[in-house]
Amino acid sequence: MAAQSVITKNRVVPLEKIRNIGIIAHIDSGKTTTTERILFYTGRTYKLGDIDEGTTQMDWMPQEKERGITIVSAATTTFWRGVRINIIDTPGHIDFTAEVERSLRVLDGGVVIFDAEEGVQSQSETVWRQADKYKVPRVCFINKMDKLGADFEGTVKEIEERLGVKVAVMTYPIGKEHEFKGVVDILEKKSLIWDKDEEGTEYSVIESIPEDLKKKVEFFHARLIEQIVETDDNLLHRYLNGENISVSELKTVLRKATISYKLVPTYCGSSLRNKGVQPLLDAIVDYLPSPLDLKKIEGINPKTNKKEERLLVPEEKFTALAFKIQLDPHVGKLTYTRIYSGVLESGSYVYNVSRDKKERVSRLLLMHANQREEIDKAYAGEIVALVGPKETRTGDTLSSQEHPILLEKITFPEPVISLAIEPKTKADQEKLSYNLQRLSEEDPTFKVKIDHETGQTIISGMGELHLEVIVDRMKREMGMEVKVGKPQVAYKETVIKAAEAEGKYIRQTGGHGQYGHCLIKVEPLPRGEGFKFINKIKGGVIPAEFIPAVEKGVLEAMEKGVLLGFPITDIAVTLYDGSYHEVDSSDIAFKIAGSIALQEAAKKAGLTLIEPIMKLEVTVPEEFMGPVIGDISSKRGKILGTEKKHKAVVIKAYVPLAELSGYATTLRSLTEGRCFFYMEPSHYEEVPQNIIQAMISSKGLR
Repeated sequence: MAAQSVITKNRVVPLEKIRNIGIIAHIDSGKTTTTERILFYTGRTYKLGDIDEGTTQMDWMPQEKERGITIVSAATTTFWRGVRINIIDTPGHIDFTAEVERSLRVLDGGVVIFDAEEGVQSQSETVWRQADKYKVPRVCFINKMDKLGADFEGTVKEIEERLGVKVAVMTYPIGKEHEFKGVVDILEKKSLIWDKDEEGTEYSVIESIPEDLKKKVEFFHARLIEQIVETDDNLLHRYLNGENISVSELKTVLRKATISYKLVPTYCGSSLRNKGVQPLLDAIVDYLPSPLDLKKIEGINPKTNKKEERLLVPEEKFTALAFKIQLDPHVGKLTYTRIYSGVLESGSYVYNVSRDKKERVSRLLLMHANQREEIDKAYAGEIVALVGPKETRTGDTLSSQEHPILLEKITFPEPVISLAIEPKTKADQEKLSYNLQRLSEEDPTFKVKIDHETGQTIISGMGELHLEVIVDRMKREMGMEVKVGKPQVAYKETVIKAAEAEGKYIRQTGGHGQYGHCLIKVEPLPRGEGFKFINKIKGGVIPAEFIPAVEKGVLEAMEKGVLLGFPITDIAVTLYDGSYHEVDSSDIAFKIAGSIALQEAAKKAGLTLIEPIMKLEVTVPEEFMGPVIGDISSKRGKILGTEKKHKAVVIKAYVPLAELSGYATTLRSLTEGRCFFYMEPSHYEEVPQNIIQAMISSKGLR
């Protein structure tokens, strides 16, 4: 990590002049390139960063530079037209979706980037839905207008149809593919031509429109005005009465419509060719919200269990959300935090509401990718890194102890793939456990567990690339050589029907004994519901202090599994009866009783396996469509449909992850290397019985 070398001048600006935004997109849409151009044109950097040359500011990890992809979200601050823009550049690869999820949770606005030739791709839809979940207002940027096959209007249509939004076209391309040279500003009917310098710093503003685009621009201009006035009754009335409405009035109303998710302003350009980025910067300032536009944040007061609101201003009581943990070799653990209200001072204490812990903040840092700037105070609306908190994890709420509030947590998808890992020498076993623990603190989708039967350490993540990067980081950052097994699918067990069972643990060994006794009912839950524990104990047949121990025993048994040793999920457990002993009952006895009861009930309820199903998209030349579909069908895949895209066909399917090992190689041989594919976790489905029986036999269990 670079030493402190960044000083942000005029950092403290009025709240209306702050934008907290994220750059989100499908992989290879030009996210990082666009971010690098934003930093260059705003004067934050003095050299254009290039992915191929490994000179980007935001992709600073060695693994990112080598692979040419973003792995971790990087934060920075820059200024445009006197407005402070806090930017988070997020990964596009599905294996690192946690970075997108946690970034969107704390952002006020988003810039969604699309490839002008590829249109709306799978991950584009995924990140769009993630942004919908957190109600993040967006602007769109259709990038790569210089690319062969670039189709601006086709992409606009796809955004409207596939994402279900109203697109407000703000710029229209002048030329396309190798002839792309600028854009028409639709609202002001001006041409912007990037012809002054190679780096695109300056451009010509021409009051006229190219002759061949006049009809097209008139159409989009009329449509844009209609779209804007329809969102405001007063403006609509004036428009219908034939009044002239000024550009500034239209911009004011468009801003409101964008913030309330009624319209999505959409721009176009080519970041790599340094064209079209400045209008996008103007859009961030003009249309994306400031903290003042969003006004407040809601949470639960843990003392009263009632809803509370906090205004997003420095004068309000302190409220913040820790959204990311990062291990820094120089300063230790960094806790990335969005400050929603109040002020935080370096050297002060904060209260972690999620964990009921008081934490000291020894230092406050403003981050610029991997560079850091020390600051004394952080204000509402800022995104900063804290040094000092030890217990704080991703998704924890920080506040003052006198005025606690609990904000909505961040939810993450479950891992779908696992592998065994061990150190090259026995002496490194302790070091391995420590390092894995640190990495799991950083990444909520990276899980570590010990297989008690084999004694193996099992790591789980969102995909093979995810785990590959983890292993590589251990080698480079922690100096640890490890041996890894073959990737294994993260199966889960679940029950088929309802059943009841008794758990009894009685030990009498001279003097003090052990007594725990409980009766439970298990029932299946809908797929994806996880686990519910219902306490129906009446009349104190089991004292209240032992109920958590029963639940703990149930959870431990679920983690170990019953059928094949995979964790049990999608199950409701009701504790309805039991008994206790005045002297001999203890937490440990009830925990063991809970574990016994769960195992017995699960066996009676009938167990089955469920497996992760991937959403697969394969883009192939038409002549290879038949063999590829045939291969997908042979892998227990369900074809969802096909669509023609230029000269290729996109095949969409659901396929079990277990069938996709080495799929890249298979596909290359089927299509002479003329295709590409994309997959992401979709849902879990039951494994066919014949496969379950084969797995049981191979383990020698029956």
